[in-house]
Amino acid sequence: MYMLTVETISKQYGENNVLRNISFKVNKGTTVGIIGPNGSGKSTLLKIISGILPSTSGFVNFEGTNIQQLKQKDLARKMAVLSQNGLEPMPISVYDTVMMGRYPHLKWYQRVGAHDVEKVQEVLYLTGINHLQDQLLDTLSGGERQRVAIAKAMVQEPEILLLDEPTTYLDIGHQLNVLELVNYWKEKTALTVVMVLHDLNLASQFCEQLILLNEGEIEKIGSSNEVIQQDILEKVYETIPEIVTHPINQAPQILLTGNLH
Repeated sequence: MYMLTVETISKQYGENNVLRNISFKVNKGTTVGIIGPNGSGKSTLLKIISGILPSTSGFVNFEGTNIQQLKQKDLARKMAVLSQNGLEPMPISVYDTVMMGRYPHLKWYQRVGAHDVEKVQEVLYLTGINHLQDQLLDTLSGGERQRVAIAKAMVQEPEILLLDEPTTYLDIGHQLNVLELVNYWKEKTALTVVMVLHDLNLASQFCEQLILLNEGEIEKIGSSNEVIQQDILEKVYETIPEIVTHPINQAPQILLTGNLH
């Protein structure tokens, strides 16, 4: 059984068809990247997968159950979602923010226990933010807040992680750091990851499967070598790419040489 099955999902706002007949399956322990131009429906698709947004037609099954039939707290025990905006810069400590990730595992009358404290401390060290645990979110940089958001998701101990453009607004060092952290977590726990990425080169390096959206439809599904091809990218992005091979991990990488128009 697949961990996630997306079957003929469509989303319509009035006469605007944002998504049309989107279908794909995700195996446990894999990383899937959703890519495509601005306005192609990437974030809308991720919201439907997470259960935040209902589809107009079609369905999403998570471990064999329709996502819309799962209770929110039951879903939160198995699925963590990082939105595009990440954590708001609020006057809440890093420690308390990360501890919120344990709440789905607590009954309504249950207080935080020794195991929860141990898990939070472990993740604070793993993500390299233990020295920030007493600081408030509104005193942190964007990159630091993103690491806190990932730590909060990690203590939730989900089986699947959904990320909406996790590297937006981050410099290249922080982009790489965040994705390497997610990849380490995935390798350690057999986590399943589905993420929307704007940067095709990062998507090619960190995702085993790519889903390329174009105007609300799937243009191509496959490995990075199957999707990152000159003719496909010219059609979807209306630009002329030069594709080279990464010297270390052999992933296809894109150099831009100009627009078609």
